Amino acid sequence: MLASLRPVRRLDPILVDRIAAGEVVERPASAVKELVENAIDAGARCIEVAIEAGGRRLIRVVDDGAGMDPEDLALAVERHATSKLHGGDLTRIDFLGFRGEALPSIGAVARLAITSRTGDAETGSSLVVEAGVKGTVRPASAARGTRIEVTDLFSATPARLKFLKSDRAEAGAIADILRRLAVAQPGIRFTLRSENGSPLIFPAEPEPGPAATLRRLTAVLGADFGANSVPLSMGREGFSLDGHIGLPTFHRGAATHIHFTVNGRPVRDRLLLGAVRGAYADTMSSDRHPVLALAIACDPGLVDVNVHPAKTEVRFREPGHVRALIVSAIHETLRQAGARSATTGAMRTLEALRPMARPAMSAHSGAGALSRRGSPMPQGMPSFAAPPGYASHPRPGGFGESAQSLFQHDEAPPAADLRQDRDGEEAREAIDAPLGAARAQIHETYILAQTADGLVIVDQHAAHERLVYERLKRERAAGGIARQGLLIPEVVEMAPSDAERLIDAAPDLDRLGLSIEAFGPGAILVREIPSILSGAAIRDLVIDILDGLGESGLEEGSSDGSEGGPLGRRLDAILSRMSCHGSVRAGRRLKPEEMNAILREMEATPLSGSCNHGRPTFVELKLSDIERLFGRR
Repeated sequence: MLASLRPVRRLDPILVDRIAAGEVVERPASAVKELVENAIDAGARCIEVAIEAGGRRLIRVVDDGAGMDPEDLALAVERHATSKLHGGDLTRIDFLGFRGEALPSIGAVARLAITSRTGDAETGSSLVVEAGVKGTVRPASAARGTRIEVTDLFSATPARLKFLKSDRAEAGAIADILRRLAVAQPGIRFTLRSENGSPLIFPAEPEPGPAATLRRLTAVLGADFGANSVPLSMGREGFSLDGHIGLPTFHRGAATHIHFTVNGRPVRDRLLLGAVRGAYADTMSSDRHPVLALAIACDPGLVDVNVHPAKTEVRFREPGHVRALIVSAIHETLRQAGARSATTGAMRTLEALRPMARPAMSAHSGAGALSRRGSPMPQGMPSFAAPPGYASHPRPGGFGESAQSLFQHDEAPPAADLRQDRDGEEAREAIDAPLGAARAQIHETYILAQTADGLVIVDQHAAHERLVYERLKRERAAGGIARQGLLIPEVVEMAPSDAERLIDAAPDLDRLGLSIEAFGPGAILVREIPSILSGAAIRDLVIDILDGLGESGLEEGSSDGSEGGPLGRRLDAILSRMSCHGSVRAGRRLKPEEMNAILREMEATPLSGSCNHGRPTFVELKLSDIERLFGRR
């Protein structure tokens, strides 16, 4: 039963602050974000954060910014008091914090102590706010800048403590906030200290520029990011986009390594994340996420940052322009990167090949006895079948020099041995090429190529699938995919409902060189196919396209046929399925010239470092790494 209405009255100011704190200070990380953003706005070049118990017991933020005089300090803890909205214009916000709610909201739910001094003052000032009750401003000894301590967070609202996670989880959220701010502000030194573990430190980059930005990104995103990313810079429609994006084969299982800043403000915006996913759509598996950091700069009037209490989301005046810029910039940058694959693939390969210590076993233990000093082969190592007539005497294994004898026999040579050409001028030129010269085909699936400083292992099906896909896209963009008429049109039978779905998609399929028409209930007639798919199993091709029509909204047509539009994405998704049927299959033995032709075309084809599904197409091993496997280094 509803309580009877009572007269309207003003809420107590302290209660108002605690209600506001529910929006602004959700957890310790929220308080850290607000305090550090205030320090950045104050011009700090060095910011140190210390926490205890995941920020519940203590949050201390010390900066070397402009500081506050006694009058400003007294006013800073009042609600809606700020120095960052000149003229009250909410359409042009140039600071990270501008609402004037952070300090009074924190002071309403904890004990807040502030000590600050300006550069020209002889002494500093201090102020304490406890559970919303403000003390008096007192003189204090202080260095230039501001020191803020928040103790016993949510002590005034203990019910909020029940919703916090473990100390480790809260400390992790604070570290993530610092990382995102560090990406946005490479010129500032950030330090995070806690009672557990070593401090997290991001040194300042004094000289602005792409090199300094990449050093900061490498410190935040990991040492592998530098070698597996490419710089990006593009601008149009009043927006500029700069940063670094990871290669398609360098990815993570979550979107936590995607960093965006808008006019220096870290944001987590669904529009931006969706644009990134669309840009990587045909180069990365749908369950993986890229690693990147991009900065958007524009006139403050083109973006509204006042749409979320935590200021983590923004609203652009022209969202379509921003999305198109992100998609086209990432596409163009990845294409210019050419045939590159993540270095982490080589690392995983070397780890798989590196011998592991195992207990000794008899040399007569069977096929699994191919080992190092009598120990069984490490799990995951490839097994090498002995050729006919090969002696079954005990033998050393692993990757020491003594194991070389395993490969010194005349029987069962590689599928394509090109050693006789190694002295030819053409072969020497091929070795100097990025993907080298083909030397052998292994298991009718992998091409082994020699480069000037190592070797490359290519998955022939994955690589050729990407080549066919890119060729089909080029033909479509150039005005039409070359097609080939069937001498005898082929009838493909299926369920009547499936046939209707294909006939509905017939206009789009015709754009892609696949001409079909109805052939009675439950059947279609295929008259033409793309020329590049000549020899493909037509029924399998049609059924595969049918299976893909309902995935990822492929049945949602649109009049926008541009590369980034819905129809363009739909056509590309169909082409991706087609390319699988026109590519070299695993198990097909290739001639030396065919293997070298694939390598040369990969070098000339953008995005050839990954297949359409996001798998790497090749792994490169440097000679120095291989020599370490054999104990030569």
